[in-house]
Amino acid sequence: MAAIPPVCDFGWKAVDASLTSTDGRVVSIFDCAGPNGLVVAFICNHCPYVKAVIDRIVRDARDLDALGVGFVAINSNDAEAYPEDSFDNMKSFASAHGFTFPYLHDEDQSVARAYDAVCTPDFFGFNKDMELQYRGRLDASRKQAGGADLRRDLFEAMRQVAETGQGPRDQIPSMGCSIKWKDAA
Repeated sequence: MAAIPPVCDFGWKAVDASLTSTDGRVVSIFDCAGPNGLVVAFICNHCPYVKAVIDRIVRDARDLDALGVGFVAINSNDAEAYPEDSFDNMKSFASAHGFTFPYLHDEDQSVARAYDAVCTPDFFGFNKDMELQYRGRLDASRKQAGGADLRRDLFEAMRQVAETGQGPRDQIPSMGCSIKWKDAA
């Protein structure tokens, strides 16, 4: 069943954390920010919604970098219950898709909880002051990639954030697989 995150909580302050990246480094989320903002994307390797758009995510991250907006992806899924989302498989996934941004492992799921992430993909777009301005979809794709002519919702919203510091008031939430939470101890 698909999960849909809540609407954007404009002005909510981003939470920093240091997590292990697929390249072996420990990376701070805030260190990924560009001078005009940051996108924090919760993704995973096995979700059909992510698989359908992963090349578009990589494209948009590259294009946003040119606008001074940084990008970081985080996998918070329970890898014991979903082995395809293991750290080793994250490395392979990032390599296979040519990630130009850090792909971080949130093994204890604390970052996903701090952000109240709901699904994969779940996009959080922050301005240069690390205030939330976008919590919406990448584009109108679902479990299959839509046509090449789809409006690039995330890219256009973050272009506006880069230029004005504020995101669009009308946003369409992302849709995807629910975060795979570990059982409570």
